[in-house]
Amino acid sequence: MMIRPAEPKDVSSILVLIKGLAEYEKDLAAVINTEEKLHNDLFVCKLCEAFVAVEDSGVIGFALFFTAYSTWKGPVIYLEDLFVLPEHRNTGAGSQLFDAVVQVAKDRKVARMDWQILEWNQPAIDFYKRKGATIDPEWLNGRLFF
Repeated sequence: MMIRPAEPKDVSSILVLIKGLAEYEKDLAAVINTEEKLHNDLFVCKLCEAFVAVEDSGVIGFALFFTAYSTWKGPVIYLEDLFVLPEHRNTGAGSQLFDAVVQVAKDRKVARMDWQILEWNQPAIDFYKRKGATIDPEWLNGRLFF
């Protein structure tokens, strides 16, 4: 298995994985992103970045992240999604993807790395705790849809 930055040829595989994550989170109908938009956002506008986990069978996982800003701390890395196909879990792919994003955060000298976890997703909570993460019970998510 190899972890590498996503390339334009990976866009369709990443979108399949995004839909796989949405299905796991029981919200597949909410995915409106397209290959064209994802390609534009990753490689033209560079609004976000991604790593992929690749085996001989192809892309088996991804981590998508971007730089956000904390008025208290300065730049932070926000891990939007990390997903590995179910049949490739417990192979180290998720851990290596997470570690790749952590390394970016360290290299860029950001103050912290943030992400969200659904409260019912105990496997993800356990994964991040094993990585040394703090799971913050205080903050609630606010959101507007347009």
